[in-house]
Amino acid sequence: MDNLDEIIDIFNRTTDKKKTRALFSELFTDAELQDISKRWYLMKELYQGKPQRKIAREMEVSLCKITRGSKILKRADSEFRDILSRMYDEAD
Repeated sequence: MDNLDEIIDIFNRTTDKKKTRALFSELFTDAELQDISKRWYLMKELYQGKPQRKIAREMEVSLCKITRGSKILKRADSEFRDILSRMYDEAD
């Protein structure tokens, strides 16, 4: 098993939100956590149909990051799209 698989297994076994947050704060720097949070936010914005340029302007990020997210959401096998669909589409 490689290191990434081990980390994924640990996250899968960690069901307590406080413990998961603590694990994240110990594993990632504040800057990395901000980047992850920003990535999640921009994916939600894209999924909800907000224009890429508007997201880039509001978040002060490059269009390249936004375009990457857009491409991910267009893929048929996108886990992000499946998760966001369950969050937004199935909640209605």
